[in-house]
Amino acid sequence: MEDSYRHRGLRKRLVQTVKDKGINDEAVLAALMKVPRHFFFDNAFLEHAYQDKAFPIGQGQTISQPYTVAFQTMLLKVKPGSKILEIGTGSGYQACILLELGAKVFTIEYNKVLYEQTRKFLPEIGYRPVFKYGDGSLGWPLHAPYDGIVVTAGAPVVPQTLKEQLTIGGMLVIPIGNTERQRMVKITRLDETEFKTEAFDHFAFVPLLGKEGWRK
Repeated sequence: MEDSYRHRGLRKRLVQTVKDKGINDEAVLAALMKVPRHFFFDNAFLEHAYQDKAFPIGQGQTISQPYTVAFQTMLLKVKPGSKILEIGTGSGYQACILLELGAKVFTIEYNKVLYEQTRKFLPEIGYRPVFKYGDGSLGWPLHAPYDGIVVTAGAPVVPQTLKEQLTIGGMLVIPIGNTERQRMVKITRLDETEFKTEAFDHFAFVPLLGKEGWRK
């Protein structure tokens, strides 16, 4: 796979677009610049790779819009060494952004086909999160607590299980709403029992499936 001068130029233009939309975290913008998004696209669809939009990746899932990835990542306030749990591996693009920020990334995928594809693909392009196939709505207690949890699918309510897997001071970023439209929510754990909730813009995500999501 080639990351050419032209690809880097297109990526630079995409980063500027995302910046113009309000993403002002320089570390997040730098991570977007580093990850070759066209690696996640079939050659027939390369012209879509550096447009600021979501794109289907099969199995009823999408690779998220770069602005959305950047917005969620910015809310997480990732620092080098942060332990981050990602719910919904999908294409793996979000996990790569987190890894570029220096995070230790644990990622869960509910769809077996996508899980197998992405677990094989990411190491081929130099990214190695810790993968799991399973119900992300229940988190991953084995490696808890986490400094941050990012959910890349829309949930009907905030899963209590995920809140309980945060460190004190840890943040959960999750879209909450119906299956068509959700509001981005950030929950910060203040102590053992207290949580602070902040609400942001509306987005559209595929549904979070599982016991504490949309049951299937």
